Amino acid sequence: MTTASNAAPTLEQTIIEAIAEARETCDINGSNSAGCAVAWDIVEELQAAKADKQQAQQQKTTLETYCDRHPDSVECLIYDV
Repeated sequence: MTTASNAAPTLEQTIIEAIAEARETCDINGSNSAGCAVAWDIVEELQAAKADKQQAQQQKTTLETYCDRHPDSVECLIYDV
């Protein structure tokens, strides 16, 4: 995987690259080959990881939601001891 900059590719970019690689692998080795199946399994795993990440970001507790709105509230202050 190559990117224009030295920054790590995003998960979305990685998925796009994996899809392109899977298509190429299937074109070269045939759609019934083990390599083709493995390539599409990788795409599926990356898409599942993306979905898990999105779901985890959406599940905030009531306190987290409150603290997002009122970061200076006493309940939301964090002290280093």
